[in-house]
Amino acid sequence: MIVAKRNLIRMARIPEVVIFGLVQPIMFVVLFSYVFGGSINVPGAGLDPDAYRSFLMAGIFAQTVTFATAGAGAGIAEDMHKGLIDRFRSLPMSRGAVLTGRTIADAVQTALTLIVLAIVALLVGWRAHDGILNALAGFGLLLLLGYAFTWVGALIGLSVRSPEAATSGGLVWLFPLTFVSIAFVPSENMPGWLQPVAEWNPFSATVMAARDLFGNLPPGYVAPDAWPMEHPVIASALWSLAIIVLFRTLAVRKYRSATA
Repeated sequence: MIVAKRNLIRMARIPEVVIFGLVQPIMFVVLFSYVFGGSINVPGAGLDPDAYRSFLMAGIFAQTVTFATAGAGAGIAEDMHKGLIDRFRSLPMSRGAVLTGRTIADAVQTALTLIVLAIVALLVGWRAHDGILNALAGFGLLLLLGYAFTWVGALIGLSVRSPEAATSGGLVWLFPLTFVSIAFVPSENMPGWLQPVAEWNPFSATVMAARDLFGNLPPGYVAPDAWPMEHPVIASALWSLAIIVLFRTLAVRKYRSATA
């Protein structure tokens, strides 16, 4: 918690990081809502722009929380580059505390970003229709996915030699992960060989779970015939927990060897 507090204080002193982190998702909301809104067919709703806006927002929320991975990796790489990690290593503290504190601070920043983005979504006409508890559960799954992916960023940050490389390495795999998914277009609109890839994507499971909990699925929508799409809430939680366990283990192991 001390390490988390240190990183939160640092974020507060450099608000530009948070502000610029908000620009991209807000641009995505506006561009996709008004540029592509009447051009993409949503199963069960056709080309209705309002239906696509509801369909879109869970994908934008999920993309925002996962793109925080790049910032997490760059921050850890910067601490490594400046020798701060060596100073932490000299203190009587758990080897996992440095990384856990950093990921907790990143999760807090992601939550603040998500709140601002939700306000923007409300302004462009998005609504959650299944009650406040389900909406909070949807945002909870989104934050859990974002927290899971910060551990991926932590591993990348420990594996490269500069913050610039960590930023690039944190983004290069996120673009196919987020776009080969059901975030922006239904899987039914993809080539047949690509549909299973999108439907078993952990990112897609969280997007579908959020849509379900927000009540943003069109009345005539039929889920694809894949287990994560038919049970998205369970699939989302399982995917996120598995990513946390796997990449936290790898990141802490890498931290020990990198600072040895």
